[in-house]
Amino acid sequence: MPTDARETVFALASGSGHGPGSGRSPRTRRQRLVRTLVALGLCVGVVGGGAFAAALFLEREETLVREHCTAVVGTDEHRLDPEQAANAALIAAVSVRRGLPARAATIGIATAVQESKLRNIDYGDTAGPDSRGLFQQRPSQGWGTEAQVMDPIYAANRFYAELETFDYRAMEVTEAAQKVQRSAYPRAYADHEPEGRAYASALTGNSPAALNCVLRRADGAGNADALVASLEAAFGNLDTTVDGRSVTVRAPGKRGWAVAQWAVATADQHQTTAVGNAGLVWNRAEKGWVTAATTDGAVVITVVAGT
Repeated sequence: MPTDARETVFALASGSGHGPGSGRSPRTRRQRLVRTLVALGLCVGVVGGGAFAAALFLEREETLVREHCTAVVGTDEHRLDPEQAANAALIAAVSVRRGLPARAATIGIATAVQESKLRNIDYGDTAGPDSRGLFQQRPSQGWGTEAQVMDPIYAANRFYAELETFDYRAMEVTEAAQKVQRSAYPRAYADHEPEGRAYASALTGNSPAALNCVLRRADGAGNADALVASLEAAFGNLDTTVDGRSVTVRAPGKRGWAVAQWAVATADQHQTTAVGNAGLVWNRAEKGWVTAATTDGAVVITVVAGT
């Protein structure tokens, strides 16, 4: 309660608001005191209720956010949910680690969209009951053990190892994918070439700031060390520095944009709040890339601080 309001209440309670000749009876003073207290209570209620209503509104606005990621190349925009985008980022990162061109990542992502909808699923189908993982690789056909093909890093490397055995650069995306997968639906991969190309272009660093994720507020603390472990599992060893809740990755040029957009695509997993690179910052609260000061030749990734 404000100081002046407290003084008014105390004065009314003690009767000190009037001299001996005021003519005010004790009953009148009590009535005024009650009215004052009621008025003050209403003021507090209005302020408190307004704050509560504002909090409810903001919370409702947050829950109405439809979380998604988009990759834009030219006028084409392709949408994935955060889980799918994180898996696309992993597939692209493994291609970068292996020194492959963006076309390899296009083939890899398009294949995984067709085979598993970019989800690391632990079941197969009628045609391949033992198919597992992002690429629905079959242990019975020599792709590895079930545990191995369920490991996305292993699965992506195994896919690219097979892709590199022939001249995929000279082939259509769907033909190259089919040569690796030996699917019962050889032309189905063509349906996913446009989104494969868009995400591959962004996630290999060929299209700067072309990938964006719209996410709700982070619902827990991030772990910078865990983020580095995940980053290096996909890209290999990098020049990284951890400082509290920030990770700095020395990676200029295309490699920097590959790392930066990987960080955006995996922001939901790692409770990432900001990613800065080359004069732009992806800000979770702003839900997009904005112009800002950044560190030259470095990607700076910030996660939610622990309590």
